[in-house]
Amino acid sequence: MLALPRVLIILIFFLSISCIVSYSMRFDLQSGANKCISEDIKTNAMTVGKYMVVNANDALQLPDTHKITVRVTSPYGNNYHYGENVGSGNFAFTAAETGDYMTCFWAHEHKPAVTITVEFEWKSGVDAKDWSKVAKKGQVEVMALELKKLFDIVSSIHDEMFYLREREEEMQQLNVSTNSKMATFSFLSLVVCLSVAGFQFWHLKTFFESKKLL
Repeated sequence: MLALPRVLIILIFFLSISCIVSYSMRFDLQSGANKCISEDIKTNAMTVGKYMVVNANDALQLPDTHKITVRVTSPYGNNYHYGENVGSGNFAFTAAETGDYMTCFWAHEHKPAVTITVEFEWKSGVDAKDWSKVAKKGQVEVMALELKKLFDIVSSIHDEMFYLREREEEMQQLNVSTNSKMATFSFLSLVVCLSVAGFQFWHLKTFFESKKLL
């Protein structure tokens, strides 16, 4: 039977898999078109990414028609990376803002139109760290490195729980504020409707009295 601490470690490890943000994809981009990919990243989280235009013929140099423009922006529109007319590139930064970060790819328009295949990998959080360099720099053993990974994963889960709790509180406050505004709006709408109805009644009564119909 497994000891309780070991069971907890295994449980934390599997939970951590869902908390690590990592994208690895390949997509087609038509000339003259663009494609944007977003990811919700919290403050002080590290993120790294790399992209490359797939060259159909490795023996030849990538043609200019297959060059792309790439921009990475924060939720408030700050630029974190920009590459113009490039075939590949990478970026790495620590998020200073919480929210949706956007990576957009543009393909210049060409005639005849061409289709560009792009490989894109985006990692955030614990998965963004280069553990091979950490092991080489510290000359640590494999077990010590795994323990450090586990510690960082647990810290990431802890931070993620607090982050989700803060988002939940924000959503609750938004719901309360929305309900309050809707109640006020409904009350004002009722007052306006009653006022209009009263005015119409008074106007009709005055009209009929002036015509001596009442």
